Amino acid sequence: MLALIAYIAVIFLANWAIQTFHLVPVGFGLMAPAGVYFAGLAFTLRDLVQDKLGRNWTIGAILAGAALSYAIEPKFALASGAAFLVSELLDFAIYTPLRKRNWMLAVTLSNLLGLIADSALFLWLAFGSIAYLQGQVVGKLWMTIAAVALLWLYRRHRQQAI
Repeated sequence: MLALIAYIAVIFLANWAIQTFHLVPVGFGLMAPAGVYFAGLAFTLRDLVQDKLGRNWTIGAILAGAALSYAIEPKFALASGAAFLVSELLDFAIYTPLRKRNWMLAVTLSNLLGLIADSALFLWLAFGSIAYLQGQVVGKLWMTIAAVALLWLYRRHRQQAI
């Protein structure tokens, strides 16, 4: 249940951050909409929600996060909701079939492809341009790498404790 709440929260916080801070540096001289760091966490949280609660809860969390975001900025809420739903469909195609055979590969591939698709679609819907696509991808990659590394360490620690 904690992953579900965190997933909804990062969707909301991503939209809040864009409205509040606009653009942020992500490294390599690139900029991205400020929600990039929260959105980067969303991909790994999505996988956790799907593992624990299933597809319907995952889609419900996306809709809930977008609905909460609507109060901040309807345009961002609709763009992020649509982008997360499309990336979720990719996740169903990549993560779901691979997760039992090779969890790390499933998380890595689904996050990578999901964050690229999500970034392009979100930028196009929210701003009518993909000018910040490189920055979006880099910023989300930072957060995805950190989240996947922490989950890997956690899983490794749990397996050693057993």
